[in-house]
Amino acid sequence: MELFDSHAHYNDEKFDTDRELVIKQIFEAGVTKVINAGYSLEASKFALKIAEKYDWMYTISGISPNDIPDNEKSLGLELSELVKFLEENKNSKKIVAIGEIGLDYYWNTDNIELQKNAFIKQIEIANSMNLPIVIHTRDAVMDTLEILKKNQVVKHGVFHCCPLNRELVKEALKLGFYISFAGPVTFKNSKNANEIIDMCPLDRMLIETDSPYLSPEPNRGKRNDSRNVKFIAEKIASVKGISVDEIAKATYRNACKIFEINL
Repeated sequence: MELFDSHAHYNDEKFDTDRELVIKQIFEAGVTKVINAGYSLEASKFALKIAEKYDWMYTISGISPNDIPDNEKSLGLELSELVKFLEENKNSKKIVAIGEIGLDYYWNTDNIELQKNAFIKQIEIANSMNLPIVIHTRDAVMDTLEILKKNQVVKHGVFHCCPLNRELVKEALKLGFYISFAGPVTFKNSKNANEIIDMCPLDRMLIETDSPYLSPEPNRGKRNDSRNVKFIAEKIASVKGISVDEIAKATYRNACKIFEINL
C-alpha cells in the first residue's frame, strides 16, 4: 500500500534536527509522495530546496493569511517577489500549486481586507501560471466562499485540513474543489467528522498530515510526520465501509490528478 501525504511542512523548524532521517523513514513506511507546503516567501523557497532532493516530493508556494505583510505596499512587493521566484522555477516541475493561501480570522481580524486582497491576488497568480490553489481557511468560511464565487479559479484546488463545516464542504464540492482530511477527523471530540467524510465523494478526497502539527489519534500531542497519514486513511475507510487500501489508492490517484503528477 502506497500513501500520498498531500500537505506537510518539512520546512518547519521542528524538523531542523532530524529532517533527512524523518524523510527517509516516511518513504520507507510507504508514503511515496508528499507535498511540502510553503506558507511564506522564505518558507516556499526552503520547501522547494528540500523537495528538489527527492524525486517523490513536490511543493506548493504562496503566502498564507498568517504570514502576509502588514500593509498593501509591502504585500505588493512580496507578491512581486513570489512571482519572480515562481517564474525562475517554473521549469522544475516541482511547484504544483499556489498555497497555502486563504483567510484566517482566528488569529487576526485586524487585517481582514488585506487578507482578502492577498487571497485574490494569489488566485490571479495561480490562474496566470495555470496552477491550482491550496486553501487555508479558519473562522472565515463565508468570506472564503464569497471570494471563490467571485474570482474563478481556473484549475480549482484543495481545501487543506478542511474545516468540518457542512456548508463549506457542500459549496466547495460544487465549485469543483477537493477536500483534504487531516488529523482532526480522528479526534474523539470531532463532532462532524463522520458526516463530513460521508458527504465527500471518494473521487474528491485527499489525505494529509499538516506535519509537524495536528497529529491524529493515537499519536495526538506528539510531533506529526507523514507516517501518520495512514490513521486518517483508516478513519475514512471505517466511515465509508471500504478497505484502507481502497482509500489509499483513491486519494493517491486524486492527489496526482489535481497536482498533475504522474502516478
